[in-house]
Amino acid sequence: MAALTNGGHMVGQADANHTEERARAFIKYYEEQVRPLEIAVNLAWWKANISGKDQDFKAKEEAQNKLDAALSNRERFAELKALHGQVKDRLLARQIHLLYLAHLEKQVDPELLKQIVSKANAVEKAFNVYRAKVGDREMTDSEVRRVLKQSTDSVYRKAVWEASKAVGSVVEKDLKELVRLRNQAARQLGFPDYHALQLYINEQSQDEVLRLFDELDKLTREPFHQLKQRIDKVLAKQYGIAPADLRPWHYKDPFFQEAVADYTADPDNPKPAADLDAVYAKADIVRICKEYYASFGLPVDDILARSDLFEKPGKSPHAFCIDIDREGDVRVLANIVPNEYWMNTMLHELGHAVYSKYIPRTLPYVLRAESHILTTEGIAMMMERASKQSAWAQAMGLHVPDPKAFDETGQRMLQAQLLIFSRWCQVMLRFEKEMYANPEQDLNKLWWDLVEKYQQVRRPEGRNAPDYASKIHIVSAPCYYHNYMLGEMFACQLHHTIARNVLKTTPDKALYVNRKEVGEFLKEKVFRPGRSIPWQELTRLATGEDLSPKAFAHDFGARY
Repeated sequence: MAALTNGGHMVGQADANHTEERARAFIKYYEEQVRPLEIAVNLAWWKANISGKDQDFKAKEEAQNKLDAALSNRERFAELKALHGQVKDRLLARQIHLLYLAHLEKQVDPELLKQIVSKANAVEKAFNVYRAKVGDREMTDSEVRRVLKQSTDSVYRKAVWEASKAVGSVVEKDLKELVRLRNQAARQLGFPDYHALQLYINEQSQDEVLRLFDELDKLTREPFHQLKQRIDKVLAKQYGIAPADLRPWHYKDPFFQEAVADYTADPDNPKPAADLDAVYAKADIVRICKEYYASFGLPVDDILARSDLFEKPGKSPHAFCIDIDREGDVRVLANIVPNEYWMNTMLHELGHAVYSKYIPRTLPYVLRAESHILTTEGIAMMMERASKQSAWAQAMGLHVPDPKAFDETGQRMLQAQLLIFSRWCQVMLRFEKEMYANPEQDLNKLWWDLVEKYQQVRRPEGRNAPDYASKIHIVSAPCYYHNYMLGEMFACQLHHTIARNVLKTTPDKALYVNRKEVGEFLKEKVFRPGRSIPWQELTRLATGEDLSPKAFAHDFGARY
């Protein structure tokens, strides 16, 4: 019997070795054959978003089709499927699992994949080249934001808001077709719809995410209601109307997803909020970013040198970070204007960038990426907070006339931002889930039903435009938005950990300027593992506990 057992062990070990050899062979093929296609897609995507030119978007589509063709190879996927769950070595098994998820989405009819890419490309291009037009004047995204932030003319605000939403009518038909095609692909793979598929391939489930969002809804509902009543009183006074007459264009950004200084005012004791924009009005935002990130051990000079940072015709009006090759070529696209919004945005995008840059290149290519989209969003959100702290602004060489007022406004803005953003994320998650579950319903009614329920913003009477279609993420980052909210929770939890364990202070006093130990902590506890462990495990490694709303609740002033 001993000989049989030993022989069985030897056979089992031989099988395990053979399985590992097959896994290594697959990964070698992937790195040699597919990796160059991924890099080509990233480069084409970057160029198209910079230029807005037809030929560049065509090249982007062609590059994506080549990558999709490789990922949709049935024989290769059959080998992956046979290996999935069978590899014993932890890092090998993790790579096979991630490659399985990456290939799974592409195991549909090749012509269908091409149709999806073509339609998404067309809609994304329409967004990039669209400019709001009021009368004969075209307005950039920054100009739209400036009007909504500053103007007290309700008629003009409405015209600008409607012009910014008019992109929805431009893309609605193509977007509906894109939703249909995405659902068709998901059902070919055995999923009820595209939303369920996307969460699965991102190592989440609808039930898991909805449970957490239901908990957040209960946690934020009453504090948000109180905040919203105060905001409405302040805005009604500004425009000389009754609170009941406020409509979407009266809020300070196109979707009521961001906090501004005006939202921090006490309507019964008028005291002007500190003007955070004035502090940054003459700031060299690029210089500040360089000096700040270098001060705590995460230099970004090379990233900024490769980036495209200012407005120009045809260029995407938004902001994003991209890791081109997982070898250090990390870039940021931005449209910097000297104000607090863009200071905040650049800190955010460079948070993504340092995460990508400082993942060790000793990790295998497949694992040389962020643990999850929510963890990179969390780092970005944690970094952006500095722009609302007077001590940080002063440390970066800026003049703050009244630091106390700046901090009071900044802290109230942070608390308002957490509440406002959490309610906006409820809209996005639930809208996309229901849109993919039933795309034939009246989507604009669904959109405004959710806006009224979770954001308490009244829909415009008699408006029949597809306002839901004016949100670019629904096209270019589908079923992604809930990760911003989970990322905000991760940001709060991680910042509390750094304040407590690294800086030995309270979260509201924690500054990273000139604290190299912060950079070392992030490199060791967040960046170093790359994608070698799932996001739940990374959260425990970095913070000592599972992801929860506890720190998030603390930061908007609630008890959990």
